[in-house]
Amino acid sequence: MSIPCLLSCGRHTLELGRRTLIMGIVNITPDSFSDGGHFFSPHQAVKHALELVAAGADILDVGGESTRPFSDPVSVDQELERVIPVISALSKTVDVPISIDTVKAAVAREAVMAGAGIINDIAAFRMDPDMAATAAQCKVPVILMHMQGTPKTMQKAPIYTDLIGEIKKFLQDAMDTAMAAGVDQSAMILDPGIGFGKTVSHNLQVLNALDQFLDLGAPLLVGTSRKHFVRQVLKDASQSDLSPLSPKVTWGTQATVAAAALKGAHIVRVHDVARTRATVRVIDAIRTACPA
Repeated sequence: MSIPCLLSCGRHTLELGRRTLIMGIVNITPDSFSDGGHFFSPHQAVKHALELVAAGADILDVGGESTRPFSDPVSVDQELERVIPVISALSKTVDVPISIDTVKAAVAREAVMAGAGIINDIAAFRMDPDMAATAAQCKVPVILMHMQGTPKTMQKAPIYTDLIGEIKKFLQDAMDTAMAAGVDQSAMILDPGIGFGKTVSHNLQVLNALDQFLDLGAPLLVGTSRKHFVRQVLKDASQSDLSPLSPKVTWGTQATVAAAALKGAHIVRVHDVARTRATVRVIDAIRTACPA
């Protein structure tokens, strides 16, 4: 990690670099791969978000559209109906920044007006031509993620000639697009897109080479929680997959969190905040240990 820096997120400020920050996932969807339908009502979603903050979440990431492989998009109105009541309620009750996980400029705009302080765009401004200008106008940090294809197509046959080089170029191009629209580079966070248009091997390689993305000069966010590649590494030969809620997957996820934190991730995006808090506390102690 680089020298600690401050990131203004609306009425909140995040310190990046001193310790690994935890982004808690709040999916208000019926079909997310791990927790679809579990927190679908505004009441359930707010209750869950408050539990994540109590467990130690530094950021809440609220999303109303599933981005699991082969998922279909939802309309702007559907997404707004899901996320705005939750963001409005949370902005009045929690003392951590709220991120809106969306690819739609209209949703991002309304979410920021409702109290969100970060825009998390898994498409890095590619799926809505108005998103870059909207992010600049909202004057909040943006998370730009690498994805090959779209959620509907990304896992059909992901192929790379130079995996790390191609992801780095994609992210640099996304940063250039954002800056051309008026987003300050100091307000950008980069996500190499674990699980988005990548095979099991690709995901493992990205984690192993994560520190190479620090060359781009922006903080890194990594999301590995309960994802397919973790389940594939851990499953027995007789199994086609493991449940995302399997204890094995919980342990495997924490291994990937530890690896990401040691390799330079500033933020880890997870479902299980309590276990992650313990993991990163130990990893941060190792990472910052001084010679005797």
